[in-house]
Amino acid sequence: MMPDIGDIIETVTDIPEKNLRAGVRGALVHCHGNDFYEIEFTDGDGETLDFSALHGRQFIIVWQAETRQWVPVAEQTSALVAGLPNDAAMQVLNFARFLSVQTCQSPDYENMAA
Repeated sequence: MMPDIGDIIETVTDIPEKNLRAGVRGALVHCHGNDFYEIEFTDGDGETLDFSALHGRQFIIVWQAETRQWVPVAEQTSALVAGLPNDAAMQVLNFARFLSVQTCQSPDYENMAA
């Protein structure tokens, strides 16, 4: 999915020069081209903390302005995994398989299926 103005993004890397940690959210306010985007970061009161030009590899979209909907967790996960090296992506896949087996064997899951 292509980023667009008004989307809410979440950083997937630390950006030490801006004192931003992975997981912080911001609003996409400008498309620079060459896969760079201007992001506005705000505090809990909506006051601007900083603006930063980020490359598309540094974030995932978590809310789409066009649809006015949150991006499903599965799509967020897919976007994040797509940016990982293959060996790391395989570790995520193996962990997801483990969770799937654990979930499918839980009594709560069996009650839902009945």
